[in-house]
Amino acid sequence: MADNQSNRFGRRAFLASGAAFLSTPALAQTESTTTEVERDLDERVVRNISSFRALDWRPYFSNTKNGAILVDVTSRALHYWSDDQSVYKLYPSSVPLTEDLTRRGRTKIVRKVEGPSWTPTPAMKKRNPEWPDHVPPGPENPLGTHALYLSWTYYRIHGTHDTRKIGRRSSNGCIGLYNEHISELFGLAKVGTQVLLI
Repeated sequence: MADNQSNRFGRRAFLASGAAFLSTPALAQTESTTTEVERDLDERVVRNISSFRALDWRPYFSNTKNGAILVDVTSRALHYWSDDQSVYKLYPSSVPLTEDLTRRGRTKIVRKVEGPSWTPTPAMKKRNPEWPDHVPPGPENPLGTHALYLSWTYYRIHGTHDTRKIGRRSSNGCIGLYNEHISELFGLAKVGTQVLLI
């Protein structure tokens, strides 16, 4: 019995030390790749998963007045810093399907909506005429539970009920988050929060 217990504790200690080793910053910054299934099951892309790590706000913003959001399209991550820099959040995100749909640069949050409705843009309807003209709030809404409207027309940071989209090139221009993450970000960000997409 004592021998059996020591094996269990030995295994637990091994697993705990292995988990601690994998979470060390030095290892997190080493080159690591994964193969990910994209839109089409036959389409695969190799990408660097080590780029999903904490960042400092200073290389991207002159200050954090009203808070700051950085969206890194390459690493598919959204970073948030509060006005006083006491809160930092890092969320996995979905990004636009193609470079043509990707907009980069500085903008800001101009409106916040809980339970948003969705209307496809004219360009979306042209590409996908079978899509509905309007989707009210609810579980079928592509904007999920919350939306942060940006000063750029048609661009949003929003939730999604389709969790397969997060971490992938899957949007028509917007940045998507898990519903629980957009709910948290919605509570932290405010109208006037600066946003930078790189």
